[in-house]
This record gives sequence, C-alpha cells and structure tokens, in this order.
Amino acid sequence: MSSSFEKYQKRRLITSYFSVVISIALVLFLLGLLGLLVLNTKKVADYFKETVAVGIYFKDTAKEVEMKQLEKSLSLAEYTKSSTFVSKEEAAEAHSEELGENFVEYLGENPLQNSIDLYLNADFVSTEQVDEIATTINAKDFVEEVTYDKPLISLLNDNIKKISLWVLVISAIFTIIAVLLINSSIRLSVYAKRFTIKTMQMVGATKRFIRKPFVWKSVKLGILGSIIALLGMGAVLYYADKTFPELTLLSDPILLGALFGFILALGILITWFSTFLATQRFLNLRTDELYY
Repeated sequence: MSSSFEKYQKRRLITSYFSVVISIALVLFLLGLLGLLVLNTKKVADYFKETVAVGIYFKDTAKEVEMKQLEKSLSLAEYTKSSTFVSKEEAAEAHSEELGENFVEYLGENPLQNSIDLYLNADFVSTEQVDEIATTINAKDFVEEVTYDKPLISLLNDNIKKISLWVLVISAIFTIIAVLLINSSIRLSVYAKRFTIKTMQMVGATKRFIRKPFVWKSVKLGILGSIIALLGMGAVLYYADKTFPELTLLSDPILLGALFGFILALGILITWFSTFLATQRFLNLRTDELYY
C-alpha cells in the first residue's frame, strides 16, 4: 500500500516537473521567436525597400558610350544596390514573352527604349532621396525619363515605421506575459509542496535551508526549459535562413548569440525569482492558512 502511494506521488511529481518544463520552454520559445523578429525587422524592411526599381529611359539619339558611362557611374554610386542595362531588343523580347505574341512584328517597329533598371540601397529609399537622385539623372541630355513608384515608396516607409513600433510594443507585452506565465507554473509547483515546507520549518530548519533545494530544482527546470526553447529557435532560424537566404539571418552571430544568451538567462532568472517568492510566501504563512 505504502509502495503504491509512493509510486503515485512520484508520478505526480514527475508530471508536475514535466508541465513546468514544457510551460517554460513554450513561453521562452515564443518569446525567442519574437526576439528574432525584432532583430530582423530592419533586414526584412531593407529587403523590400531594395526591390523597388527606378527606371532610367534613354532617348533614341543617346549614344552607346553615353549609356555605358552612366551605367558605370551608377554602379559606383553609394546609393546603388545594383543596376542592369536593358536594351530595347531585350525589353521587346521580354514583353513578347509576357504577351505571348511578337508585338514588334505586329507594329512594324520596336517602340521601346534602351533603359537601366536601378535598385537602391535601403537607406536611400525615401521619397526625398529618390526624388533627388532622379532629378540628377534626369538632368542629363541623353536621358528621356526617370520613373519610379512614388506612392509605393511612401506607403512602404510608412508601413515599416508602423510595423516596427507595433513589434516593439508586442515584444514588451509578451515579455510581461512570459514572466507571469512562468511565475504561475513555478508557484503551482511550490504550492503542491507547501506542507513539506511548513513541516521542515516546524522541525527547526532555517528559511535559507528550506528554500535552497526548491530554488535549485526550479533553476534546473528553467535551464532545461530554456535549452528546449533554444533548440526550437535554432531549428526555426535554420529553416528560415534556408528558405529566405537573401535575408542573411545568420550574418550576425554575435547578436544572435546575445539573444540566445538572454533567453537562457531569462529562464534561469524568472524561475529563481519566482521560486524564491513562492517559498517565502509559504514560509510566512501560519499552518492553518495553508489550507486556503
């Protein structure tokens, strides 16, 4: 009978520890994913900014040497991410493929122009800066027109600012929720042993002596939960980097290491602090108050 009861208590204890570890792991995993999102918000924003193209169209009278010189000067400019010269023949071929028919034969001539597709570095993708760049290029005699989607650039920058702000707000809220959830799991774990705590206190054990095994056990559970969360974060990060290599998510190992270290430290700190407070609370209660 006694052996059966002890096995039952042991199973309950293991289940309790398992629940605490899973709770800590899930909360820290989600918090870590949010941290990854915060760290890579700028990279994602920059990626979308650098897909905005500026079209530079040449006059029919433009000489080849003039077009080549402009292409070379643009490739060396600090604001340029990349630039590609597109001849009128290449443009006509691309349009014919999109339309599914040769429109040049239908019209009898090629109405398209030689052009350069210019992609800017993200730091220069703002309405004012693109306007300035476009004005400078358009001032050249052999340039017919410089076009770009001005409303798109304005909308892109406005949305990026809003999203960045909300990501920070959500991160702060989620951090508070993470602390509260882990604290609740730890408190429930300690609550199940409140009579053991009071019994040890009644036989003369000091508060520090009673707290030590509880705190150490919770810290070990916190470390285990943090490791599980970090493994999950690593798997998601690896998959995301393979899926979106252009975002270079693994390009800053120091920053990623700091985030992983923060998640591990947070798991240890929260479990230590929560267990300290929970055990202190039951140590200060009277025996009859343990039943409420």
